[in-house]
Amino acid sequence: MGTTLITGGTVVNATGTAEADILIDGERIVAVLARGSRLLGADLASSVDTVLDATGKYVIPGGIDAHTHMQLPFGGTNASDTFETGTRAAAWGGTTTIVDFAVQRTSERVQDGLAAWHELAAGNCAVDYGFHQIVGGVDDDSLAALRGLADEGISSYKLFMAYPGVFYSDDAQIVKAMQVAADTGLLTMMHAENGPAIDVLAAQLVEQGKTDPYFHGIARAWQLEEEATHRAIMLADVTGAPLYVVHVSAKQAVAQIATARDAGRNVFGETCPQYLYLSLEEQLGASGAEWGGFEGAKWVCSTPLRSRAEGHQDSMWQALRTNDLQMVSTDHCPFCMKDQKELGRGDFRAIPNGIGSIEHRMDLMYQGVVTGGLTLPRWVELTATTPARMFGMYGTKGVLQPGADGDVVIYDPAGHTSIGVDATHHMNMDHSAWEGFEIDGHVDVVLSRGRVIKDASGYVGRKGDGRFVKRGLSQYLV
Repeated sequence: MGTTLITGGTVVNATGTAEADILIDGERIVAVLARGSRLLGADLASSVDTVLDATGKYVIPGGIDAHTHMQLPFGGTNASDTFETGTRAAAWGGTTTIVDFAVQRTSERVQDGLAAWHELAAGNCAVDYGFHQIVGGVDDDSLAALRGLADEGISSYKLFMAYPGVFYSDDAQIVKAMQVAADTGLLTMMHAENGPAIDVLAAQLVEQGKTDPYFHGIARAWQLEEEATHRAIMLADVTGAPLYVVHVSAKQAVAQIATARDAGRNVFGETCPQYLYLSLEEQLGASGAEWGGFEGAKWVCSTPLRSRAEGHQDSMWQALRTNDLQMVSTDHCPFCMKDQKELGRGDFRAIPNGIGSIEHRMDLMYQGVVTGGLTLPRWVELTATTPARMFGMYGTKGVLQPGADGDVVIYDPAGHTSIGVDATHHMNMDHSAWEGFEIDGHVDVVLSRGRVIKDASGYVGRKGDGRFVKRGLSQYLV
């Protein structure tokens, strides 16, 4: 691979910005040098194998999407992006590392689920990847398996307070798993919604003939997210386990996390682009009628989109600025409308839950910089540095410094990105939840471990470029 010099740009880390050049030797960054520096008396530009001109552009760490679901079996089908197609789309969008979820269900072995995900991903990924472990069946065997996860480079696991009969854990099971997490330093990730109550409300709506996608969000009321978030925090507190609440969408749930953090608890939260930009109103359909139409299935995800009129989106942006929420992931779990989302035509409960965003996260969050909602360093912190620190990858990932992997994005603030199926869409989907979005910026060049995988000509990486990342324990735990 040789040596690469990225010169002329503004280097952006979570700690600030600098006019500097980056020298990469092989797969690693070996120097971040003040503009015009000479190394061992030689002009760097004339002594390296490759020079990348970043004049007028930002040079940032490769994005880390710490919440994805490639090929996830769900709702009678599978997420439409494979590890090959999904990570290739990630590369297009400036994400150079993902953390996906291996799956274990009731009566299955954790070790078997992890082995299956290794088999799906190995040799197929365009970018580096790691795993969290879903524990959908908490029993003596899975609790014993949790104790060995860190040795496998899996330092976090996920429980569900939703989806009875699929992934659901009751409070007793949650307490037992959290006790193991407290002993081992594993980070508990929680899908915080009151699943049994949601199922009752959803059944009642269907009985009333209210079956369109819009009612998915009505059944999953914000009160049921707030309640579950509070309950998860209390269970974590009584066990001493650290807690990370995934895909927070309700401002009331944010308030619960903020209160816990103000009290000094090890509680963290993420949100996703859909909860910053999209709303429940989008699912009403073009007519705006309450009954809407099936087009709203594009935006069915869980937790659901929230009402713009109630101010949830503004609260999410504020929480990112104040650090009441620490990072932005995608919960990338795409399904095509044809033959997948259409499974729920006539009954919103059967619509596979998920939105595809892995290609657009870095752009969508940069738009927050353009509008003044975020600073440049905070953009990098939310999308790269905090994910690396939260999930045990910092130092090699999430930062531009000597010794780090050469995961680098050259981002053009003067560029433009149009999002849509016919524009910049490379995910394996037949629609886009982001159709028509315009971004005042553009991912120009992407390097993964020192290798250019995306440039002006498009994707130039290869299937299998990505490697498994063995993660350490979270750096945020005290």
